[in-house]
Amino acid sequence: MLSACSRPPEVALAPQASAPVCAAARWPADVSGHQRVPTQPEHGSVAAWGEPAIIARCGLDPLGPTTDGCVTVDGVDWVVRPLSDGSAATTYGRDPAIEVLAPARYGAVPLLLPAFTSLAKTLPGNGRRCT
Repeated sequence: MLSACSRPPEVALAPQASAPVCAAARWPADVSGHQRVPTQPEHGSVAAWGEPAIIARCGLDPLGPTTDGCVTVDGVDWVVRPLSDGSAATTYGRDPAIEVLAPARYGAVPLLLPAFTSLAKTLPGNGRRCT
């Protein structure tokens, strides 16, 4: 019997990954029941859960005004956009920002966002809000 060797998901570090709030991010232990898995590279600003991986990165430049959908989850604003096989959510009104990438098999990305509320609320606000 052959067993598949699972490689850690490769995650590109965001431009502000070294910002103190991101480099020492307190990521959740699980997201919607999926346990945390290693990433490549291992860095405090990135995290992943499950297989295929839900990936989160802290340190993105803040979003400007957008026509993409914006939702508020537990008092945190997120801009949600579809991807070819899933969706992405990026904090809105936070600098630096967090991005969560979710494969389609996990359903709508806003359902996963409560796991990131605590960390998102530690990011400095920049005055922008969903309207």
